Amino acid sequence: MATIRVLLADDHAIVREGYRALLQKQAKLEVVADARDGHEAYMQYKTHQPDVVVMDISMPGQSGLEAISRIRQYDPQARILVFSMHQNPSFVLQATRAGALGYITKSSDPSLLIRGIFEVMENKLSLSPDIAQALALEKLGHEQTRLDDLTVREFEILRLLLEAKSNQEIAEILNISPKTVSNSHYIIKRKLDVSSDIELTRLAIRMKLLNLRDLIDEAD
Repeated sequence: MATIRVLLADDHAIVREGYRALLQKQAKLEVVADARDGHEAYMQYKTHQPDVVVMDISMPGQSGLEAISRIRQYDPQARILVFSMHQNPSFVLQATRAGALGYITKSSDPSLLIRGIFEVMENKLSLSPDIAQALALEKLGHEQTRLDDLTVREFEILRLLLEAKSNQEIAEILNISPKTVSNSHYIIKRKLDVSSDIELTRLAIRMKLLNLRDLIDEAD
């Protein structure tokens, strides 16, 4: 097998260096570039044309979900492996809808990330055991079903709303109009059956899209 050229996308420089050191030890893997956010990941993909992208989801500005969508629009054959802290099955669903071929959690053994890269290179679905188990055991309740009804773009707008971004900020990040953001905001609340942003935040906490520590950190 020829050497697999990898692009790493994660907003933490130390984490990226850790990934790079891990992957560079593998005889058949070469890290050709890295990125700190979704926009940079997209630009680096166009520049370096890597074989596999290892993509985090939660990054400032354009997230991994947006980057996956943009990269797949640019190159429908792009092979993308998500490497994320999120264990909620909805993140897996949205990532695969956007075009990812695999999803490995950061709590997994490092060997699973390496295996995932080789599996995605072969166009195989690759899931870490905890994610596979969560998907297998998941009993979709009413709230979970509603969350999964969101499109990838709506899910991304929801993520930014939960980060307390304004409609204007979201519009600039996603390169859409503020009116589109406003309309999507309304549709998101309707699909999730909530009437206010406070209810939306409470729902996000229950669905583990947001945790209380995040809110406390933002307040500080």
